[in-house]
Formats: sequence, C-alpha cells, structure tokens
Amino acid sequence: MNNSYPNVTRLVIRIAIGLGAFLVLCAMAAGCMTTTITSGESGVRYSPFGGTDLERIFGEGLNLHAPWVSVIKYDVRVQESLETMEALSSNGLSIGSDVSVRWRPEAARLPNLHQTYGVEYFRKLIQPEMRSAVREVIGQFTPEELYSSKRTQLQDSIFSRVSRSVEDDYVVIEAILIRDIRLPDQIKVAIEEKLKEEQEAERYEFTIEKERLEAERKRIEAEGEADYQRIITASLTSQFLRFKGIEATQQLANSPNSKTVIVGSGEDGLPLILGGQ
Repeated sequence: MNNSYPNVTRLVIRIAIGLGAFLVLCAMAAGCMTTTITSGESGVRYSPFGGTDLERIFGEGLNLHAPWVSVIKYDVRVQESLETMEALSSNGLSIGSDVSVRWRPEAARLPNLHQTYGVEYFRKLIQPEMRSAVREVIGQFTPEELYSSKRTQLQDSIFSRVSRSVEDDYVVIEAILIRDIRLPDQIKVAIEEKLKEEQEAERYEFTIEKERLEAERKRIEAEGEADYQRIITASLTSQFLRFKGIEATQQLANSPNSKTVIVGSGEDGLPLILGGQ
C-alpha cells in the first residue's frame, strides 16, 4: 500500500504540469499575455486604443491581457522618503532640517493618479508640497522656538498643510516626522547659554521662595508660641496656683515615698515638700 504513494505523487505532478502547459497554450492561441503583480503592488492598464483604463485595476497574482495592453505597476504600501532642506526662520536666519514623509497612493484610484501625475507622482506632487510647507511653517518660528519647545507644533503644522494639499490628488499622507533641526553654531551656543541662565534664574527664584516660606513658617510659629505664653500667663492666678497646690498635696499624701509636707508654709500658702531628694 505504501508503494502506491510515489505513483500518486508523480501522477499529480504530471497532471499539474499538463494543466499549466494547456493554459499557456490557450493563452498563446488566444493572443494573450500575462503580467505578474507581486505582493503590495497594483497594476494600471493602458491601451493605445482606449488610453488608461479608469475602471479596472490588476491586483496581486497572474493577470492575463491582450498583447497591446501595457500594465504599469505601482507600490501601494506605505512608503517613506527623507528630505534635507534649508529654510529661513521668522528673523531671517537659515535653518537646516531633515524631514521625512510617509505616504501611500489610494489603491482604488490608481488609474486617476497615473493619468494625472504618472509613476513619478512623488517628485511631481508630494515632494514640492512638503518642501513648500516646511519653508512656510519654519518661517513662523524663531530659532529658539525651533530648538526647544515648538518642534511638535512644527511637525503637526507641516503634516496638516501637506495633507490638505494632496487630499484630492489620490494620495494619503500617513505622517510627517521632523528628524533633525540644525541651527548656525553661534546661534545654538547663544540659545544654550540663554537656556542655562533661565534655569539658574528659576533655581534662584525657587530658593528665594523656599526661604520666604520658611521665614513665614517661623513667624507663624513664634506668634503661636507668644499667644500660648500669654494665655498661660493670664491663667496663672493665685487661686489657680493654690488649687494646683492642693491637688499636689493630695497626690503626695497618697504616695508611698517618704517625705515631709508642711501645709500652708510656702509662699502664698502653698505647701513645702521636704523629701530624700
């Protein structure tokens, strides 16, 4: 029974080869050609008799078409390009930048993209719009803002402008990323010194505020202590002291320690306590 497996395998291979040869012969007999579209690609059909086919797109796999039909392949996956450029800041200084853009063509509208811009649509459409947006947006900021806190805002503004510019041109902008901002060396040093001085000033202000709060705490503490002393002093009347003396006498009388208590012999009639200590 096991010996039948190789025979079955050979039979299947022969059938597959024969079927493939039959299909090729049929295609040749019908005057057709084949184009293979690989993963992540789509194909646009063009015929000299009808121009660009705006209705039909070739998808991945083997596609049959007439010999006079050309198939133009497009990568429909997300793509990225890094652009290095110079722009002027709001005060006229030259700012270098590395900006990358991620995009993809709209697969369903590839024929329209091909008819309008062709396979070099990035160079004709996306690249000019991105460069224009970068120069325009950088021109709204000072070098200090670009160097420190405004990079995210810069990135978002460029993305918004480029996206709006190409939204009707069959392309989707996925992201705009600021890779690097380069300032003239003397400007960079000046900004770093300024930031350092600002940090020192903030630290100094923090120290002053800390000392002020500590002084305020001590003042409140002293006022509370003074109020406490006034209250205690006002409450130490002769009647109060006599009352506390009587309490002390009663407690001493109940104590097991040896002592001598002379009641009424102290100043203001308070008891005198004579003990072993």
